[in-house]
Amino acid sequence: MSESPDTAGRPNRWWRRLARTAALGLAGLLLASVPWLWTTIAARGHVYDEADAPAADVVIVLGTSVATDRRQPGDRLTGRLETAAELVGSGRARVVLVSGDGGGSSGDEPTVMTSYLTERLGVDPRRVVADPYGLDTYDTCARARDVYGVDRALIVTQSYHVSRAVTLCRHLGLDVDGVVARCADCRFALLAEKSVRDYFASGKAAWDAIRRRPPAVSSPADPAVQDALSR
Repeated sequence: MSESPDTAGRPNRWWRRLARTAALGLAGLLLASVPWLWTTIAARGHVYDEADAPAADVVIVLGTSVATDRRQPGDRLTGRLETAAELVGSGRARVVLVSGDGGGSSGDEPTVMTSYLTERLGVDPRRVVADPYGLDTYDTCARARDVYGVDRALIVTQSYHVSRAVTLCRHLGLDVDGVVARCADCRFALLAEKSVRDYFASGKAAWDAIRRRPPAVSSPADPAVQDALSR
């Protein structure tokens, strides 16, 4: 007995539906990836290893969680601070701008960062400026420009984050190069987790950049960085 036209056409209809679903899924994935591609491509040529970093008067260190004692930096923050201290020690930067959340859930990031740089890593306290309102990467870049008068800098953070940081700062008009921070605990699982997080965070970064939102906390101009450079 021959198949009816309706029965014979069912497999073809099923494959067409599957192909349409796959095509829509691929299109959605590509659309969702546009912000990540923007942050990755725009940072090319502006990201360096510590040993190859260019010179700049200011190095910006992005805050992240402090240790459970709330007095020491966490492992990743320690790596960022060690990298910044090396840049100062080698003469490739003169002033460190530590930028983080002064009221963060894990503790006062800029205060901990300042203490570690000056007391443990030997950086001259007169060369360290703290911004307690760098609540996220975008705010750090905007405040470095608007509050502290920075127009050229290095920015230090881990590999999974550095392209987004560089792209946001450069989009806001800062001549920034990224330096990949040390990361003693950056094993594959952690890098994968943080890379996925950064993939999704790039969407917020793109939206902030498109609408050029003001930083969460507005402050008057602060000459602290310029004063430190003049010493």
